[in-house]
Amino acid sequence: MTNLTRTGAVLVTLLLAAGCSRSMPSFESSGPAPLTPAPRQQVAARQLPPPPPPAAPSTSQNSPFESETDVMANETDQTGQNASVDGSTNQETKVASVSSGPISRNSVLGAYKVTTTGGNCQIILSLTKWTGGYRAASRGCPGAVADVSAWDVSGNQVVLKDSGGSNVANLSSSGGSRYEGRTKSGQPISLYR
Repeated sequence: MTNLTRTGAVLVTLLLAAGCSRSMPSFESSGPAPLTPAPRQQVAARQLPPPPPPAAPSTSQNSPFESETDVMANETDQTGQNASVDGSTNQETKVASVSSGPISRNSVLGAYKVTTTGGNCQIILSLTKWTGGYRAASRGCPGAVADVSAWDVSGNQVVLKDSGGSNVANLSSSGGSRYEGRTKSGQPISLYR
């Protein structure tokens, strides 16, 4: 019983000592002046207007997302191959771009999920200078996409490059934070967040 009494007395002493050791500084003699409270106003609630209706479909034969350059690039020459604007044959299939103007590096910057032939992976695009443009890091990517170590923006396209600065893939914006295109070998590739 004496051990229990001693233990209880020690605990009470410790609790009292812990309670006494906490003290708040007094700001009465020095320190900042108290802040005046901000006026409180009633919060008004009202219904938001409805979203605008979707745009009407275009009546032209060309897709509204295709620019004149894309249409010209898809025209065929006498050999039946796709002819590019500069007259050379183009073996790649171009992806129509939703954005009408050039893409900025800052809008592309960041981490992306990637879908390509062979699986899904991740690519991170940074603004650190690197061979062929800016530093990129791929993680778990299959095939040629695994070689991506640099990137840059060229007009309205995002260009993914390997460590030697050679193009691995060209991608165009397909709206929001999504870019679609083809690798140099013709495989489809999509970057999205």
